[in-house]
Amino acid sequence: MDMRKKNIAVCFLFALLLAGGFALCILLPDKSYSDSERRSLAAMPGLRADTVWSGQFMDAFEEYAADAFPFRDQFRTIKALTADAVFGRKDNNGIYITDGFIAAMEYPANENAMERAVQRFRYICGKYLTEENKVFLSVIPDKNCYLAQESGHLSMDYADFERRMAQKADFAKYIPVSDLLEKDDYYKTDTHWRQEKITDAARRLAEAMGTEITQSYELHTLKQDFHGVYYGQAALPLPAEKLCYLTNESIDGCTVYDWQNGKEIPVYDMEKAAGRDPYEMFLAGSVSLLTIENPKARNNRRLVVFRDSFGSSMAPLLVSGYSRITLVDIRYIHPDYLGRFIDFAGCDILFLYSSLVINNSETLK
Repeated sequence: MDMRKKNIAVCFLFALLLAGGFALCILLPDKSYSDSERRSLAAMPGLRADTVWSGQFMDAFEEYAADAFPFRDQFRTIKALTADAVFGRKDNNGIYITDGFIAAMEYPANENAMERAVQRFRYICGKYLTEENKVFLSVIPDKNCYLAQESGHLSMDYADFERRMAQKADFAKYIPVSDLLEKDDYYKTDTHWRQEKITDAARRLAEAMGTEITQSYELHTLKQDFHGVYYGQAALPLPAEKLCYLTNESIDGCTVYDWQNGKEIPVYDMEKAAGRDPYEMFLAGSVSLLTIENPKARNNRRLVVFRDSFGSSMAPLLVSGYSRITLVDIRYIHPDYLGRFIDFAGCDILFLYSSLVINNSETLK
């Protein structure tokens, strides 16, 4: 084949690829949500003269084109596999895999974010609490704490992170739990810890707050497979996990009220378990304000937990030590509104937050 015919063949194949890609973009329906990435996909922007002249249309169209590209998930997987196997990259857009665990690099420690988190906690204490309230703080380390050093990835000094948080939050008694945890206490494909692995951490929290909890549980395993949030971000074909949860007489006897949606909900929501993010089965996921009532409690003590999503699986393990536990997520409700729903008099107060949230505390209202 001479050079002229070769050039024509290359141009023809290139044109065919362009035409085929264009046809697929036109014919295939747009998706509004990515199950693998657990996020809404960009929609086709409206075409108006003002947005075209300002450049907003093209910015939005570029985002839409990237999200609506045919076989997008398959190409993401090819990219991730190539980056790992061919180019030997240690991470793919900040996501890395080591010893079968997926994690996102969290580095460096953000001093301003730590200070802001403490300021928000201090504001709550000053607005609602008195000397009658016992205040506690516990920081849950990200699983990078147990993965990054051995795999050679950038990581914060989590021991120093805890020490500085304890010093800054001098209004609270610090309860460490990091020494009770290890990498196997976290899901391999998700950010969160495994409920069945944190009973020792629950016991330490309860003992430090001066109450007793039962250590007798029945283990249950969901039938459906679990893929955590990092699974979609990594875009790699990794095996599914099993999600477990614990029950006992105290947990089974509790009632939970969801103030955000004005309804009673179960401790473990099986509809959520069958949804896009099965971890949301723990107290229905991201809810701003919940109250758990334990009619079988041996005391009249009450606990208010300011928490993120890690607290959803921890709270059921603490219910046997309290007659009422109120869970507050100030990422979704401003602290100024809490006086309408919560009587803080005599309550124990626990600030239970992951290092991920504290290091990105702009999410706290």
